[in-house]
Amino acid sequence: MTDTNTTAHRASPVVSGDGKLIESELQRLTSVVELIFFAYRDFTGESDAALKQLNFGRAHHRVLHFVTWRPGLRVADLLDILKITKQSLARVLKQLIDRGFVVQEAGVADRRERRLYPSPEGQKLAEQLRALQTKRIARALNEIEPQAQGGALRFLLALTAPADKVNLEQSLKSAGMDVSADAPPGQRRDAKSTAKVG
Repeated sequence: MTDTNTTAHRASPVVSGDGKLIESELQRLTSVVELIFFAYRDFTGESDAALKQLNFGRAHHRVLHFVTWRPGLRVADLLDILKITKQSLARVLKQLIDRGFVVQEAGVADRRERRLYPSPEGQKLAEQLRALQTKRIARALNEIEPQAQGGALRFLLALTAPADKVNLEQSLKSAGMDVSADAPPGQRRDAKSTAKVG
């Protein structure tokens, strides 16, 4: 008979009387922290290498990603998404603009607004980086059962700030990925077709 009280089968973290996680739970969750670290390291590894050839880093990648896939994004909105200071964004954005990867235009309705768009060169780079990362995601999704994919997405959503959850969940649903707990199996996209994106 399986012992459902073992650490491996706990449904939620166990706390002591003072509300703190007990040591065994801390060890269990630390292993999850490490798993996320290694997953993120490998998820960004190939794109980091491509960016390094241009003397760019992850900050440039984040800016280029949102500018490319949300063309016309306001600088103010980009600041809100990235949660960085104006100074940090200004430095990265200036480098991308000066090197011809991003263009900045005044808003149509409000000329004081600064709207951001990828240049043809920026679009090309963003698509190259997207291809590297979507291929890895496609391989990962292909390794787990369709029924488990919704749970994986819900876990990632649970790690995000509450203010972002609704928009992120809607974005996933718009892309055809159902994250509801009772979603039927079969939401998995074909790895080969996904890998071709970008």
